[in-house]
Amino acid sequence: MNAPIAYPHETAPAPGLAVPVAPGIEWLCMPLPFALNHINLWLLADGEGYAAVDSGFALDPVKEAWKSALAGPQSGIPGGQSQGRRLTRCIVTHCHPDHLGLAAWLEQETGAGLWMAQGEYLAAHMVAEQIAGYSIAVMVEFFRQHGLDQARIDGLIARGNGYKKGVPAIPATYQRLFDKQVLKIGDHEWRAIVGYGHAPEHMSLYCAELGVLISGDMLLPRISTNISVMASNPHGDPLGLFLGSIDKFRVLPADTLVLPSHGRPFRGLHARVDQLHAHHAERCEVLLDACRGKAKSAADLLGVLFGRELPDPHQTMFAMGEAIAHLNYLEHAGRLQRIEENGLTRYIS
Repeated sequence: MNAPIAYPHETAPAPGLAVPVAPGIEWLCMPLPFALNHINLWLLADGEGYAAVDSGFALDPVKEAWKSALAGPQSGIPGGQSQGRRLTRCIVTHCHPDHLGLAAWLEQETGAGLWMAQGEYLAAHMVAEQIAGYSIAVMVEFFRQHGLDQARIDGLIARGNGYKKGVPAIPATYQRLFDKQVLKIGDHEWRAIVGYGHAPEHMSLYCAELGVLISGDMLLPRISTNISVMASNPHGDPLGLFLGSIDKFRVLPADTLVLPSHGRPFRGLHARVDQLHAHHAERCEVLLDACRGKAKSAADLLGVLFGRELPDPHQTMFAMGEAIAHLNYLEHAGRLQRIEENGLTRYIS
């Protein structure tokens, strides 16, 4: 039996306060303007400064928290107790606004250049500039085909380009990262592990010497990562890709310290991978039952899948993407049949 999940820290640090979690690694917790109200950022000792992992959402309180953190003592740097922190680079796990949002601002303020995977860098530009299949118009038409009603479509249109609000600028240049690439950060080597399903080329980082995995959004301790089908790839199977990706973590030692983007650092990654597989399998069974003998659209199944009213367009967007992801997964597995007629996509088991 896999070791249960355990949390070395009882509470998260206040915004702007860096807390050591391992040799040369400090934890920052920044606010988010959503129901998911925080993101974890990481500072890795890197010579005479720190490499930041992720940047936070573009909000003034996050900028102030960064200024406070950078003005604080460099606890992991020799002779740095009163000199403040200097950023050497900003490594971004993926393109979502809470991770990439302030990378351009940090580069302007500190000179720290952006490091990320090419798929993430290009996707960021596509969404920010509403190019091709990444526009709001294409997204709402996609959701309309999957049964979303006009009132909720109007809410998504009124919301506008929420991505641009969280990522007002993207650095003009970047250092490209690759799967299995080894990064020398300070005294330690970190191996990049690309995962799929949540984002195009999500980059986690693993340091064998420290026994630490910076998992980003690929492995969260209490909530399940959002897995969405995008309008640009309507028949894709991101859930299958995600489940295959988290299985990569099974080869890591059982006592690995996992540093997630949301929730507290934890140990017990093998148990968490098992839990996520079980969670998605259970959700799939619920959908199969609901589609038995009667074709249903993704919008028809939102209440079945989530069991509650969705309070705002932001959550509706994620819920629709996730519902379609589960339905496509079951279709790819041959357990559901897709029916497309009269401009509506439905599924039946």
